[in-house]
Amino acid sequence: MWGDLGFGFGRLGDEPTEDEQRDDAETTAAHHVYTAYPNTLAQVVDAMDWQGYPALRQDGVRVLKASAVAWLGGGLWLHHTQHITEQDGARDVLTLIVPCTCGHGYVDIHLETEAELLEILAELRPTHGRSPHTDAPLDCCSVHPVPRLGDALR
Repeated sequence: MWGDLGFGFGRLGDEPTEDEQRDDAETTAAHHVYTAYPNTLAQVVDAMDWQGYPALRQDGVRVLKASAVAWLGGGLWLHHTQHITEQDGARDVLTLIVPCTCGHGYVDIHLETEAELLEILAELRPTHGRSPHTDAPLDCCSVHPVPRLGDALR
């Protein structure tokens, strides 16, 4: 009846296809970076650098929204998605994913502004873009080796 509305949602009331979700995620991520990070990320991340992923469903229920990621080099990644609520509408969520100095995990850093990004990058400079490892439980979510059986009994 309504046909394709041109918004990547197909027919009115239909769920977007996985390809449409990927394309929309890539476009939304690129637009957010170009508008919110014009002097930093927009200078190094091209629209073609984004790889979109469709929403993940389990038993017919969406457990993760569609998203896009971009490789920055040196083990660093950007992850973009949108948080959508009835009260606030759509809000962009950009996360910098940084490898840990332990070499076994990553740390997610939620980015709010370009100034905050510059502060984070300055903090990571001494460790060459790695997050300093601590033994805090939620540090890098690295997998720690299981102690040998003899060591566990001592």
